[in-house]
Amino acid sequence: MLVATANQTIGPYWHLIEDPSWADLTRFGASGEKIVLTGTVTDGAGSLVTDAAIEIWQTSPKASDAFPAFGRCRTDGNGSFRFATLKPGPVAGLGNAQQAPHVAIAIFARGLLKALTTRLYFQDEPLNETDPVLSLIEDAARRRTLIARRVSSDTWRLDIRLQGDNETVFMEI
Repeated sequence: MLVATANQTIGPYWHLIEDPSWADLTRFGASGEKIVLTGTVTDGAGSLVTDAAIEIWQTSPKASDAFPAFGRCRTDGNGSFRFATLKPGPVAGLGNAQQAPHVAIAIFARGLLKALTTRLYFQDEPLNETDPVLSLIEDAARRRTLIARRVSSDTWRLDIRLQGDNETVFMEI
């Protein structure tokens, strides 16, 4: 008799998003400027995506025993995600280029055959103007889909739209 197997977008590790500690990159005692990254995920129709897995990773500050530089969480019933992390600094790019402080994001959700990858940059960051990746996006309105806005002294918000009007810029890697 044939038995159907479960459909798993992100493989056998889905259970890791059920552990809320994975969304706190400061949980091992990391020191630095602690911030919160939050937002919602919506689909092309503007409906909330309440069952996505969001991963973040950072190259600054460097990963250590106190700072894993990687986190994962699920969107909740309001399509929201939330991470506690450290504010990144600039990182070296190709040649002498400096990349603006940013956080890499991957989104896994039903209907996606592979993860969507993007970046979160910080509003009013001077290096945004010369960042080599942001500079590739000619349309200023599209570029703004990657810019998180400050909503309090330590909280930044970036809403992610999977397709349609105001679709977030995604990157092929």
